[in-house]
Amino acid sequence: MINAIEKVLYTGKTHTTGGRNGESCSSDGRLDIRLSAPGSSGHGTNPEQLLAAGWSACFIGAIGKAAAALKVTLPSDVAVDAEVDLGIAGTAYFLQARLNVSLPGVDPEVARALVDTAHRTCPYSKATCDNIDVEINLI
Repeated sequence: MINAIEKVLYTGKTHTTGGRNGESCSSDGRLDIRLSAPGSSGHGTNPEQLLAAGWSACFIGAIGKAAAALKVTLPSDVAVDAEVDLGIAGTAYFLQARLNVSLPGVDPEVARALVDTAHRTCPYSKATCDNIDVEINLI
Protein backbone atom coordinates (compact mmCIF):
# COMPACT_ATOMS: atom_id res chain seq x y z
CA MET A 1 0.00 0.00 0.00
CA ILE A 2 1.34 3.42 -0.93
CA ASN A 3 0.82 6.21 1.58
CA ALA A 4 -0.47 9.41 0.02
CA ILE A 5 1.17 12.66 1.13
CA GLU A 6 -1.32 15.22 2.38
CA LYS A 7 1.10 18.16 2.31
CA VAL A 8 4.49 18.34 0.59
CA LEU A 9 7.05 19.85 2.99
CA TYR A 10 10.03 19.92 0.65
CA THR A 11 11.04 18.67 -2.78
CA GLY A 12 14.68 17.89 -3.49
CA LYS A 13 15.46 18.43 -7.15
CA THR A 14 18.59 17.27 -8.94
CA HIS A 15 19.80 17.04 -12.52
CA THR A 16 22.08 14.08 -13.21
CA THR A 17 23.97 13.20 -16.36
CA GLY A 18 26.28 10.31 -17.16
CA GLY A 19 24.84 7.82 -14.64
CA ARG A 20 27.35 6.30 -12.22
CA ASN A 21 30.22 8.05 -13.99
CA GLY A 22 28.60 11.43 -14.34
CA GLU A 23 27.65 14.52 -12.41
CA SER A 24 24.70 15.63 -10.33
CA CYS A 25 23.65 19.07 -9.18
CA SER A 26 20.68 20.36 -7.23
CA SER A 27 18.30 23.00 -8.50
CA ASP A 28 19.43 25.39 -5.73
CA GLY A 29 23.14 24.87 -6.45
CA ARG A 30 23.91 23.57 -2.95
CA LEU A 31 24.82 20.12 -4.28
CA ASP A 32 27.29 19.83 -7.15
CA ILE A 33 29.08 16.51 -7.24
CA ARG A 34 30.93 14.13 -9.50
CA LEU A 35 29.87 10.51 -9.51
CA SER A 36 31.94 7.38 -10.01
CA ALA A 37 31.13 3.69 -9.89
CA PRO A 38 31.83 1.92 -6.58
CA GLY A 39 35.33 0.46 -6.52
CA SER A 40 36.48 2.50 -9.50
CA SER A 41 39.38 4.94 -9.51
CA GLY A 42 36.98 7.82 -10.22
CA HIS A 43 37.06 10.95 -8.10
CA GLY A 44 33.38 11.14 -7.26
CA THR A 45 30.96 9.63 -4.79
CA ASN A 46 28.35 7.01 -5.65
CA PRO A 47 24.63 6.48 -5.10
CA GLU A 48 25.21 4.04 -2.24
CA GLN A 49 27.23 6.62 -0.30
CA LEU A 50 24.60 9.27 -0.99
CA LEU A 51 21.83 6.97 0.27
CA ALA A 52 23.88 6.16 3.38
CA ALA A 53 24.45 9.87 4.12
CA GLY A 54 20.84 10.89 3.58
CA TRP A 55 19.37 7.97 5.49
CA SER A 56 21.69 8.35 8.48
CA ALA A 57 20.99 12.10 8.74
CA CYS A 58 17.24 11.51 8.57
CA PHE A 59 17.49 8.64 11.06
CA ILE A 60 19.21 10.87 13.62
CA GLY A 61 16.33 13.32 13.23
CA ALA A 62 13.85 10.49 13.81
CA ILE A 63 15.76 9.44 16.95
CA GLY A 64 15.43 13.03 18.16
CA LYS A 65 11.67 12.97 17.61
CA ALA A 66 11.41 9.65 19.44
CA ALA A 67 13.51 10.99 22.33
CA ALA A 68 11.30 14.07 22.64
CA ALA A 69 8.16 11.92 22.73
CA LEU A 70 9.67 9.66 25.41
CA LYS A 71 11.16 12.64 27.30
CA VAL A 72 14.69 11.25 26.93
CA THR A 73 17.68 13.58 26.75
CA LEU A 74 20.03 12.54 23.97
CA PRO A 75 23.79 12.87 24.22
CA SER A 76 25.36 15.50 21.97
CA ASP A 77 27.42 12.89 20.16
CA VAL A 78 24.63 10.74 18.72
CA ALA A 79 25.96 9.13 15.54
CA VAL A 80 24.86 6.72 12.85
CA ASP A 81 27.38 4.84 10.74
CA ALA A 82 25.37 3.70 7.72
CA GLU A 83 26.55 0.94 5.42
CA VAL A 84 24.72 0.40 2.13
CA ASP A 85 25.77 -2.66 0.15
CA LEU A 86 25.26 -3.04 -3.59
CA GLY A 87 25.09 -6.72 -4.42
CA ILE A 88 23.97 -9.22 -6.99
CA ALA A 89 21.87 -12.37 -6.87
CA GLY A 90 21.86 -14.22 -10.15
CA THR A 91 21.66 -11.43 -12.70
CA ALA A 92 19.70 -8.96 -10.55
CA TYR A 93 21.20 -6.12 -8.48
CA PHE A 94 20.02 -5.43 -4.94
CA LEU A 95 20.79 -3.26 -1.93
CA GLN A 96 21.05 -4.13 1.74
CA ALA A 97 21.93 -1.88 4.64
CA ARG A 98 23.10 -1.63 8.22
CA LEU A 99 22.56 1.37 10.46
CA ASN A 100 25.02 1.25 13.35
CA VAL A 101 23.69 3.67 15.96
CA SER A 102 25.76 5.15 18.77
CA LEU A 103 23.83 6.59 21.74
CA PRO A 104 26.56 6.94 24.38
CA GLY A 105 25.30 6.93 27.96
CA VAL A 106 21.73 5.97 27.06
CA ASP A 107 20.39 2.89 28.85
CA PRO A 108 20.42 -0.01 26.33
CA GLU A 109 16.68 -0.71 26.69
CA VAL A 110 15.84 2.96 26.18
CA ALA A 111 18.28 3.13 23.24
CA ARG A 112 16.60 0.11 21.62
CA ALA A 113 13.16 1.73 22.07
CA LEU A 114 14.47 4.93 20.46
CA VAL A 115 15.99 3.23 17.41
CA ASP A 116 12.98 0.96 16.93
CA THR A 117 10.66 3.97 17.01
CA ALA A 118 12.98 5.90 14.69
CA HIS A 119 13.03 3.00 12.23
CA ARG A 120 9.22 3.00 12.14
CA THR A 121 9.02 6.77 11.60
CA CYS A 122 12.06 7.73 9.47
CA PRO A 123 10.92 8.30 5.86
CA TYR A 124 14.03 6.54 4.50
CA SER A 125 13.34 3.51 6.70
CA LYS A 126 9.74 3.49 5.52
CA ALA A 127 10.89 3.64 1.90
CA THR A 128 13.11 0.61 2.34
CA CYS A 129 10.78 -1.40 4.62
CA ASP A 130 10.14 -4.86 3.15
CA ASN A 131 12.17 -3.89 0.08
CA ILE A 132 15.74 -4.52 1.25
CA ASP A 133 17.39 -6.29 4.17
CA VAL A 134 18.09 -3.76 6.92
CA GLU A 135 19.84 -4.25 10.26
CA ILE A 136 19.63 -1.65 13.01
CA ASN A 137 22.53 -2.16 15.42
CA LEU A 138 23.31 -0.39 18.68
CA ILE A 139 27.04 0.07 18.99
